[in-house]
Amino acid sequence: MTIAEVFTARYDVALREPFVTALRRVTGFTSLLVGVRDSDGMTGIGEAVATPPITGESLESIEAAIAGPLSSAVVGAPVEELDAVLARMSGSIVANTSAKAALDIALHDLWSRSLGAPLHRLLGGSRRELVTDVTISMAAPAEMAAAARARVADGFSALKLKLGGPSDLDFERVLRVREAVGAGVTIRVDANQGWNAKQAVRLIRRIEDADLGIELVEQPVPAGDLEGLAHVTASVTTPVMADESCFSPHDVIELVRRHAVDAVNVKLMKCGGIRPAKAVLSVADAAGLACSVGSMMEGTVSATAAACLAAGRVEVSTVDLDAPWWTVGQTVDGGAVWEDERILLSEEPGLGHRVPDELFRSGVSAFPAGGGSSAAAL
Repeated sequence: MTIAEVFTARYDVALREPFVTALRRVTGFTSLLVGVRDSDGMTGIGEAVATPPITGESLESIEAAIAGPLSSAVVGAPVEELDAVLARMSGSIVANTSAKAALDIALHDLWSRSLGAPLHRLLGGSRRELVTDVTISMAAPAEMAAAARARVADGFSALKLKLGGPSDLDFERVLRVREAVGAGVTIRVDANQGWNAKQAVRLIRRIEDADLGIELVEQPVPAGDLEGLAHVTASVTTPVMADESCFSPHDVIELVRRHAVDAVNVKLMKCGGIRPAKAVLSVADAAGLACSVGSMMEGTVSATAAACLAAGRVEVSTVDLDAPWWTVGQTVDGGAVWEDERILLSEEPGLGHRVPDELFRSGVSAFPAGGGSSAAAL
């Protein structure tokens, strides 16, 4: 079987409530589904979202990368030669990690469907169930406390607080949430690059002195400030995690060389898909860093792919995959099931989704053998 064509379709996703961080406020997003059909007519699907403040990509740039060099690199290649195809695809263009991730996911889905096996099993998974934290959007302290109480009542046992504002206000946010949920709930905080190194150290030490029991602090300083990140890590006892500072195995090596963090959050849209994410996890684990698998604000296809990766890797100790909890009215059926904090993986082949033919029939962009693009229907 060879890869016959690649095709894409957009769909809009609404959120149940605004998602607010130090970087952005989101009330919904447009997702790009990517389909890959083989010469026998079997189709795998992937997905990408545009997160310009983090990856630098727009939806239009993702579509252009897939229509051009990425599709040209894979069309005509044997499905079973997955690793070689993915390496060629990745090398066809620099950066564009979300575009690469979408096609990487679709190729993994097609490959595992062709073998008749769930992707999480082929990735080494012995787990069918994962437990995710849930994000508490940045807001006034009382609002965050109320949201935290509600999520614990929903059944979540770990909360991720979005911070990155003035120090006194951020401290009050953590304090009020801890008072609201009690000592038995895990609290992680994520500044999304919102502090400088001095601000981060002062605030984290204040949180420690108040014995608020924070499990970790994620990305306290700007992504490129590795010196500042190392200073924070050396100055506090709370573990520090890199997110926006960690896209690639090279990034992990540099973080380790500088003793800059204790943990990394690995995301498919940052890494460029499952194949490079596995490399990031392997390097981080070899260096003794704790590993988490997370996502941007994404749909269920890419989130399911991330969950399959997490289930297949023993070095993944936590998952940060609550994005599908936030979304309303997903277009794609099947795949993993989110039941509050529990993620239940499918035993259907591939990712377990039902390929939405009716979506792709409506104005689909198709990129068949020979290159170029044209309007086509399934």
